[in-house]
Amino acid sequence: MRITQGTFSFLPDFTDEQIAAQIRHSLHHGWAMSVEHTDDPHPRNQYWELWGLPMFDVAIDETDVVLREVRACREAHPDRYVKLIAYDPTRGRQTTALSFIVGRPEHERSFRVERTEAHDRVVRYRLHPAEATAHDGRPELNGGAP
Repeated sequence: MRITQGTFSFLPDFTDEQIAAQIRHSLHHGWAMSVEHTDDPHPRNQYWELWGLPMFDVAIDETDVVLREVRACREAHPDRYVKLIAYDPTRGRQTTALSFIVGRPEHERSFRVERTEAHDRVVRYRLHPAEATAHDGRPELNGGAP
């Protein structure tokens, strides 16, 4: 199973050149950039770990600075998910304008979500572990851990 989250979840993973183009777009709009990572990419997990501090006031011609941080985080955490976030300050607070996964582990954990509706419009979710998958989405044949 390929975990998808963020703005470009319907597209294949971006190359570094495509990531750099999104960084340029974000910096052109004056958005602050941040790199985060986690081993729990569940959509309800809002609290990923920061990789350094958010990058405010980065000039458009400093795209390589942000991309260098993305690469450093991926190298330091090859077994984790890495996300790039752009924050828009125009409304007086830092609002997420762009967010997408820029790194993922070689073998992704897989899970199935069971949704149950109860009284008073209460919705409950249960996660069920599934088999690990490789980047191409096929199940692991070597007994990968869920």
